[in-house]
Amino acid sequence: MKVPELSLSSRLMIVLFTCAAVAATFVPAMASAQNPVVEISPGRAKAFRVAVQRFRDRAQPTRASRADDLRAVIGDALDFTGILLPLDPAAYLGPDQSEALSNRGRSDCPDWMQSGADALVEGEIRSGTGTLEIEFSVWDTARCVRLARKTVSRVSNEAIRLARTVADEIVAAFTGTPGCAATEIAFVSNRSGTREIYVMDSDGRHTRTATRSDAVKSFPAWLPDAGGILYTSYTKSGLTNLYVSSRGRVRAGRLFPSLLPGFAKFRGVFSPGGESLAIVASQQGLSDIFTVHRSTGKVRQLTKTPSIEVGPSWSPDGQKLAFVSDRSGSPQIYTMNRDGSDVKRITFNGHYNTSPAWSPSGDWIAYETRVEGQFDIWLVDPTGTTALPLVTHRRSDEAPSWSPDGRKLAFSSTRRGSADIYLIDRNGENLQRLTRNQGDNLSPAWGPFPR
Repeated sequence: MKVPELSLSSRLMIVLFTCAAVAATFVPAMASAQNPVVEISPGRAKAFRVAVQRFRDRAQPTRASRADDLRAVIGDALDFTGILLPLDPAAYLGPDQSEALSNRGRSDCPDWMQSGADALVEGEIRSGTGTLEIEFSVWDTARCVRLARKTVSRVSNEAIRLARTVADEIVAAFTGTPGCAATEIAFVSNRSGTREIYVMDSDGRHTRTATRSDAVKSFPAWLPDAGGILYTSYTKSGLTNLYVSSRGRVRAGRLFPSLLPGFAKFRGVFSPGGESLAIVASQQGLSDIFTVHRSTGKVRQLTKTPSIEVGPSWSPDGQKLAFVSDRSGSPQIYTMNRDGSDVKRITFNGHYNTSPAWSPSGDWIAYETRVEGQFDIWLVDPTGTTALPLVTHRRSDEAPSWSPDGRKLAFSSTRRGSADIYLIDRNGENLQRLTRNQGDNLSPAWGPFPR
């Protein structure tokens, strides 16, 4: 599909939109007296070790390798998260096989500590009607206390995702916040010849298409319940509008067809609770930020200046928005209340700062800054007091999107030529490349925790 010619101001808006960024940082949940957790920071040098026993398999039909296969997936998922690294079973001084789960305490914690395990996981595999179920317990070996006992289940053909969910729950039991192995990442790719929305597992596996048409797609954004993906697409009239790709929980297709007639809708992001949608809409070369109530369709205009206002990002509590404005003469990051009041500029270093996004904990806002013709990813606190680089390279690193636990971020980089999706820990360590040799891959959007 041929994209119509745009005015200079419209092209500037597209440049600002294309520099989309999301960042986050992680603050572990406080432990309660009834359910103590261990406070740790991501980074492999600081990671703890976990012994995952071979779960007792009571599922039908019987399969000799099932318990070993599931343990391998759990181990890979824990290794991916980088918080609790799996211990080699050869080092176990305790039993490799889980016994039947009970409410009794343990007497073998010293053996597991001597093995090098900071945590121990025991479990049992069961089957239902078309489902596979895992019940497991997580132990803190140093204090010899059970941190959690849980049961998770999925349809039988989703055994891999089930095992990744177990891994995420193990991390939750030990730290207070789940891991992100069972989450997904949406992104834009032209690998098929047209820019479409794709979805992959958080480690880059199992890539599949979420859209399929001749129209140009951009800016994927998840619904808060992961029931669909919101994206921008060109219409036959040449305007851009918002559409939803559904997983069956919402109706697929154009979102709010009668919203702001005559306006081009460039981007939309749902509030954390999902009740409101912040959108960027443009008419006559100028763009502003609006909110739309999801149920009633009521529209509220938040910005009303002769400047370009783009890139809305909600704070975790849904009470504020960060956004980009060139009202000072160049693109900079601002914050405002959800009703458009109390506007404050928070970036002052750099002459071209775009694409803010609040961290899951609310402590940081990530953004892109242009340095000598390429983009680096920086963080700034919501008051604008402190700004620091997070990802820098001689090639552009763009469009960061943080995992829902705030421990990692995905971003698009041209450091190897074509644009690919990469991951990095929030402390700048453990760089991983997820896509390769399949066109340009852009605008990653990390999905929420599965529900």
